[in-house]
Amino acid sequence: MGHKQYLAVGQSARNRLFGLAPRLPGDKKPLPLNMLISQQGKISHGRLAVITFSIATVALGVILSFVPWLDYIIFKELKLWNGSLSYSYWQRPGVIRLTKVYIFNVTNPQGFLEHGEKPKLNEVGPFVYREDMEKVNIKFHDNDTVSYQHNKILRFVPELSVDKTQKLVVPNIPLLTVTSFSPNLAGWLFNLLVSGLAITYRERAKPFVHVTAEELVFGYNDPLVTLAHYFYPKGKRPNSQMGLLLARNGTLDEVHTINTGQRLDKFGYLDKLNGLDHLPYWRDSPCNNIKASEGSFFPPPDTTKEKTVYVYDKDLCRIMPFTYRKDVYKDGILTGLYTPPSSMLEDAEVNPDNKCYCQGEKCPPRGLQNISPCQYNAPVYLSYPHFYDAEPSLLEGFEGLNPDKKKHGSYILLQPKIGVPLEAQVRVQLNIKVDRAPNIRVNNIHKFPDMMFPVMWAQEGMDSVSTSIWRWIWLGTTFGPIAAAVISYSLIIIGLAILINVFIKAYKSFVIGQNSLEFVELGRETIRRGSTLIINSSKIINNGKDASYQPLNKSSKTKYDLNKSFISTPRGSKEEKLQELNFINKTENLSSSIDELKLILNRDLVKSHFLEAERESLIRSDNTFIMSEHRRSRVFQDYKIPEDYY
Repeated sequence: MGHKQYLAVGQSARNRLFGLAPRLPGDKKPLPLNMLISQQGKISHGRLAVITFSIATVALGVILSFVPWLDYIIFKELKLWNGSLSYSYWQRPGVIRLTKVYIFNVTNPQGFLEHGEKPKLNEVGPFVYREDMEKVNIKFHDNDTVSYQHNKILRFVPELSVDKTQKLVVPNIPLLTVTSFSPNLAGWLFNLLVSGLAITYRERAKPFVHVTAEELVFGYNDPLVTLAHYFYPKGKRPNSQMGLLLARNGTLDEVHTINTGQRLDKFGYLDKLNGLDHLPYWRDSPCNNIKASEGSFFPPPDTTKEKTVYVYDKDLCRIMPFTYRKDVYKDGILTGLYTPPSSMLEDAEVNPDNKCYCQGEKCPPRGLQNISPCQYNAPVYLSYPHFYDAEPSLLEGFEGLNPDKKKHGSYILLQPKIGVPLEAQVRVQLNIKVDRAPNIRVNNIHKFPDMMFPVMWAQEGMDSVSTSIWRWIWLGTTFGPIAAAVISYSLIIIGLAILINVFIKAYKSFVIGQNSLEFVELGRETIRRGSTLIINSSKIINNGKDASYQPLNKSSKTKYDLNKSFISTPRGSKEEKLQELNFINKTENLSSSIDELKLILNRDLVKSHFLEAERESLIRSDNTFIMSEHRRSRVFQDYKIPEDYY
């Protein structure tokens, strides 16, 4: 209908509804905020609750985006305490730790001793052992440390191994250890000793012995070792059998005390070893340093910003550094690749930090380290397998050694956020240093030259963590940070969206209310103009009958109620202004004069003062336009009009 054009919003009506002074052009003062929480002049508790909720949601999202709440949860469970998630993983690791042993079988022992041939070495293996390990005798201390011992059981895994019963030819370590001391002692004494062994234990008095892999790794009877076991001082006494990994089975004597993680820069590192704050094997620092992990946890690199982590193992007789190289992904989890630096086994002339491992003797060439203090003073030296990254001259004396970085290098894949290794392999080789004993001619021992002879090498580590551990690490380091960001920003977006939605709805409600009031004002003006027209033409339309329309005058002192009764109203009162649009008397004879009214409305005077919609509405028999305006005006009679409206 034509009156739809009256839906345009009047700025003055908005101002009057909220009790504001009329706005002037250019005035940009915002509307009051109470429009958001009020509805028809009353506070809407539902809307207020929604606004409060949205503001709280935005605030929570902002707080969560700045507070590292996820890190708090992760590090709380990472710290070692009886009941934490990491404690169960640490106390009884749910990972498969394998020890793989490779033994160098000497295929030409006679040609080497009698004809001076190079030793021909044939690598035999792997002999695989699964390590079942748990921490026992656990005791927590008040200084945020915990003490424990390792209980290890190595179980042979035949499906991953070669035949462990096959006989192999290896150097006779006990005998060569004894004969290496002969140049400094009476030769006749050693000749007597070896001669006695040759008579009593014929096979055990030769430079090379035939043993199985099981015997070499976990022990075989040897008369020299048995003598040493009975005559060595207690505390330095070797085992009763000869076995390179014999001491790794059962509950180890060493008592470790590590930091539980109250300080992340020390998390997992040793605090004491058998009650000492240093390694007893070496006199000086940094060789006797124990600031290292036993392999379960490391200080998180993301927190410490350190590029090097350290590992301690009794068999290494030292701490082993691993330096960050690059980022790699392991099963969908970001890790850092750490490998030993080239300086670890560097010549002491190049790296002075290695000089304290020499213990008063000539330092070995690059790629070797003396570990005899951990091997009952037997001349055993540590190197990488196949003399990888070692002095080239060490390789020249043998056939069958082929160093390969991929096969023989050590590495750790360490998760940088929590300091937990996801994969690790430590590969080391045991060598015996042989000093020629020219005075001992039994069994051609005097023909064994000065050399560093490789015996075996071992790989210890894990290929992956268990599924349950992987799931927790993935949730905490990969999925968690993404989910935390999504949650934080989602809360902010949801809260802002609710606020915007509330504002839009409030504004629409506000505009609709203003439209209605503006429409009433326009309706009043239309009725005034229509009433004036009807009065001026009443004589023609009524033809002597009663007036059909009663003019409404702003200044009238009276008004009609619905029963056509006059009600006295003070001039200029608020009620008079609000009730200007009142009842218009409809007479029965109005319809008979419609044709005459049409002629009047078509006159130039009417055309110049009324729109088409107004003219059509005035001539309709039911006066729909006038009556609808009257009903609309009554809706607003209950409104309390501000004082400055008038």
